[in-house]
Amino acid sequence: MDRGNDAVKGLSLQQIKKVYQDNVVVESIDLELAEGQFLCLLGPSGSGKTTLLRMIAGLVQPDGGRMLLDGKDIVSVPANKRNFGMVFQQYALFPHMTVWDNVAYGLKARGEKPAVIKEKVEKYLKLVDLGHLAKRKPKALSGGQQQRVSLARALAVEPVLMLFDEPLSNLDARLKELMLKEIRELHRTLGFTAVFVTHDQNEALYLADKIAVLNKGHIEQFGSPEEIIIRPATPFVADFFGYTNRLEGAQLSEKGRAQIGPVAVPVGHVASGGKPGDRGVVLMRPNAVQVAEDSVSGDTAEATVVDSRYYGGVTEYRLKLEGYPSDDISAVVPRLVQPLPAEGAKVRVRFIPDSIAFFQE
Repeated sequence: MDRGNDAVKGLSLQQIKKVYQDNVVVESIDLELAEGQFLCLLGPSGSGKTTLLRMIAGLVQPDGGRMLLDGKDIVSVPANKRNFGMVFQQYALFPHMTVWDNVAYGLKARGEKPAVIKEKVEKYLKLVDLGHLAKRKPKALSGGQQQRVSLARALAVEPVLMLFDEPLSNLDARLKELMLKEIRELHRTLGFTAVFVTHDQNEALYLADKIAVLNKGHIEQFGSPEEIIIRPATPFVADFFGYTNRLEGAQLSEKGRAQIGPVAVPVGHVASGGKPGDRGVVLMRPNAVQVAEDSVSGDTAEATVVDSRYYGGVTEYRLKLEGYPSDDISAVVPRLVQPLPAEGAKVRVRFIPDSIAFFQE
């Protein structure tokens, strides 16, 4: 990594490490986040993402490395001196205070003048559409409203960095969707720099300018949402981003195609180092498998329906590819198929290369 320009505006993590009782929780992390960018730390439980966020916040001390903010090392700066805003999973509101007082709390703690406090509290309550609830206590609010109060409180101090620790985990699907839109719109409006921890790939894809996919304390891939979902660097990243169909025993026959028994599959992404003749595994997203209509031309393969069901506004199939003895695969049809095909029915499928990746053995 080039470290010659430490004065670049934004956050730079350089060889950040954390060890608990000989267990390396975060291992030599390097990250660059430009001012105004939105970064998602994405990974399963135990991947180190929350520990990394808490080190950025100053709540946990790293065991090695440097952490630069606008070119200045902040590793030794206490959490309350970093001017960061934080939104927690559990809201962390003061139950005895009104919405207004909760949002004003950080400003009062910093000794802001009453006129400034009034102006900023009103501004940020309006931004999260809670001005009409300013006199209520948290217990009188829904979970989504409480999270918006927490968001307004963090924004009101106008932090140099916003930190989100899985803030949507306790919300139902509809509220989560609304909050995602709200956070995205606030970021567009205010332009704050943000680090957002999540285990949900859809949240990361919706919000992030950059995504760091963590696994067992190290970064498997760091890049834009488009780069990661189209060109996953490792099988772990591919699986995490929905490449859940796995076809073993594939051979890369030429650039852009893999042979799996009698089935030829077009490959949109060949992982680094892959070349014709290599053996490995093909991973694909369910949307890469399309059940062919009679009018569809081009390469198709025969498959047998193992199961079919409605899932939201789509129909999901489980299919066994003809001539491929191993696991069945999923296909998603973006409509409600009526009637649902019976188990054992024969269909033809075609493959869309954009969501298909080949990895060497």
